[in-house]
Amino acid sequence: MKKLRWGVLSTAKIGLEKVIPAMQKGEHCEMAAIASQSLEKAQTAAAQLGIPKTYGSYAELLADAEIDAVYIPLPNHLHVPWTSKALEAGKHVLCEKPIGLTTAEAEDLLDESWKQPELKVMEAFMYRHHPQWKKARQLVNEGKIGALQSIHSLFSYYNADPGNIRNMAQIGGGGLMDIGCYCIS
Repeated sequence: MKKLRWGVLSTAKIGLEKVIPAMQKGEHCEMAAIASQSLEKAQTAAAQLGIPKTYGSYAELLADAEIDAVYIPLPNHLHVPWTSKALEAGKHVLCEKPIGLTTAEAEDLLDESWKQPELKVMEAFMYRHHPQWKKARQLVNEGKIGALQSIHSLFSYYNADPGNIRNMAQIGGGGLMDIGCYCIS
């Protein structure tokens, strides 16, 4: 199986510190390019992570014919437009959650993706693939912990900074969009 050549749209902390290093360990992943609105930021991130190509715009990265797939850790309100542009450019997409801010946005994106069945679009909900949750599902399915009657979920942290992007409702932040979506998903 050939390696999937990935481009990253953004120098967001989650990408630089968590996702890109994990993908670099994958035997079928090659981190080939990174883009930022600042070429200097892209170059700094690329040097830090050993990524060969850098771009000073997301559109430039999407135009690179050598990129097979993109990871999108942009602010929430940019997920739909850049996922759509990536599909138009013929790229597979792994987009951070939430993939859309509304049901209508997500459905429109789903409709768009169906027009290109050769391309995969996935929302990056990490917990769905975590070994602890796979084990919990197995225990429930095997009836080893009794019949499932209800589920109670809590996912929280304290963030009192109104200037933090995770708290800005106008760009898709706030408790529900940032971490409440895990409980709903």
